[in-house]
Amino acid sequence: MDITLSSCFIAVDDHDKALAFYRDALGLEVRNDVGFEGMRWVTVGAPSQPDVNIVLEPPLADPNASPDDRQVMAELMAKGLLRGVIFATDDCDATFERVSAAGGEVLQEPMDQPYGVRDCAFRDPSGNMLRFTQPLKK
Repeated sequence: MDITLSSCFIAVDDHDKALAFYRDALGLEVRNDVGFEGMRWVTVGAPSQPDVNIVLEPPLADPNASPDDRQVMAELMAKGLLRGVIFATDDCDATFERVSAAGGEVLQEPMDQPYGVRDCAFRDPSGNMLRFTQPLKK
């Protein structure tokens, strides 16, 4: 039995701003853009990983979520407390320069970590934290 990651979800509050970041700054390709009942889901992914999708979804897209739950989610997003994903890169410093130059909000400049990677971190336009890691050379 083989289990692989196929999709993960990131909550965004403005899909157009998210697309400018994920497509234009990170270089991900747009694979799908679907609207339903006033909501929108945009699927992006790395061209080198055609089987792995990142779905940019509305905050708390669950139709059964209560108004209180939606409010809590919006507050957490506004505070930047939601985590996104960790991307692997073969050049953390070049990735940092590219995303910085595109206007990405820097949370951490590239640094070697004691757990064996060089990484940096940004917030996307919705406040999600994204990390970019490169294995340290041995």
